Amino acid sequence: MINQIITNIKQDLSQILTPDQMEALSRSLNKHLPMLAGDKPVVENTKHDMLPLFIAAKRVEGCSEKSLRYYESTIRNMLEDINKPECQITTEDLRGYLDTYQRRGTVSKVTLDNVRRILSSFFAWLEDEDYIVKSPVRRIHKVKTGKTVKETYSDEALELMRDHCDNTRDLAMIDLLTSTGIRVGELVKLNRSDLDFENRECIVFGKGNKQRKVYFDARTKIHLQRYLSERTDGNESLFVSLLKPYERLQISGVEIRLRKIGRELNFNKVHPHKFRRTLATMAIDKGMPIEQVQQLLGHQSIDTTLQYAMVNQNNVKESHRKYICLLYTSPSPRD
Repeated sequence: MINQIITNIKQDLSQILTPDQMEALSRSLNKHLPMLAGDKPVVENTKHDMLPLFIAAKRVEGCSEKSLRYYESTIRNMLEDINKPECQITTEDLRGYLDTYQRRGTVSKVTLDNVRRILSSFFAWLEDEDYIVKSPVRRIHKVKTGKTVKETYSDEALELMRDHCDNTRDLAMIDLLTSTGIRVGELVKLNRSDLDFENRECIVFGKGNKQRKVYFDARTKIHLQRYLSERTDGNESLFVSLLKPYERLQISGVEIRLRKIGRELNFNKVHPHKFRRTLATMAIDKGMPIEQVQQLLGHQSIDTTLQYAMVNQNNVKESHRKYICLLYTSPSPRD
């Protein structure tokens, strides 16, 4: 009850008092108000007390362990650098930290904004849980990153990579990445039993352990069946190493294999995620509704789907000729 009263008072005065004044008010309220109820003074949260609770909350929400480690290291670095309890950190502290973080080395604006977003999530949670009155990140705006046109694979490049495969596993793997657009983390989790060859579909487990159905074409079906028919091991994994003991293929194994193929073909930046971007671009370019592309890729936000899909500039050129050039070359109604 006392804690709620203190929080309400601080909330009412948050727009009037400076951060230093708010801190002094907080100390005074925590010291004197509990005494009226015969309680002990409230002890301010000490440094790093809230971080484990925040990580636990994100884990309950379904964040992957990889994401949780990134959240924790990012927030912990900030706390250790600023060296203040969470409840005393101000907007100026965070601006100074982000500025120093950027100037320490070659940090891209995308990376800097990722740090800002994680800090925003942390302090917004502290605000929602009434540990602080107002998030100090509210007045720190999104970092302007600019837009870069990311590369996709051409039809010719995909065919050359297929032709260059010297084993059925790599061929089936490239086909599956090309036709489904699944994440590499989803690819390596697949088991043989997850495939439905009759309907040419499979169930994958995406971010947050969410299931979704993806589809593959006839060529992928044929190459997958050929690869599985040649296997002599009993591993349930869909893709395994080429050598004994034939263990489940890991993300690093897929990346290394694709980079090797790219080097041998003298291709620029061959990696698993590029197949995903290529599928999204091709699907939207051929008229697939963006909502269906979003479902196919397993994106929670449609904005994420739009970031993956890059408009084909050749089609922009053709559309310009079709709709704009004709506008100026068509006869006038008065002619």
